[in-house]
Amino acid sequence: MAELSQYIQSADWKTEKHVPVIECPVKVKADELFQVKVTLGKEVAHPNTTEHHISWISLYFHAQGGKFIQHVAHVEFKAHGESTDGPNKGPVYTHHEAIASMKTSKSGTLHAIAYCNIHGLWESSKEIAVSV
Repeated sequence: MAELSQYIQSADWKTEKHVPVIECPVKVKADELFQVKVTLGKEVAHPNTTEHHISWISLYFHAQGGKFIQHVAHVEFKAHGESTDGPNKGPVYTHHEAIASMKTSKSGTLHAIAYCNIHGLWESSKEIAVSV
């Protein structure tokens, strides 16, 4: 039986439009709020059409030395130009960008996973250090 992890792809976001880009400070103060922004298509634009779009982004945090991962945020993108007039005829398109505010008392790794309706699951990660 295949594990889910076998289907999660990763690459360099500078050359692959499906890889989530995590933007936040690399060093944060313990227990102080900071913002984490996750986008796709930062260097290579990802389409946002009825036929080809990003459906959602999830953000996770794994504390250094911790056994389990924490689910920080999940954002779904529901409008991709759909309309009763046909594909890409609608007036609304959501952009694949998520912003979450969080705080932590421990250093660790942020993980972002995004889902493309055609190309599946993609992930990236970023280390953050906590100072007191």
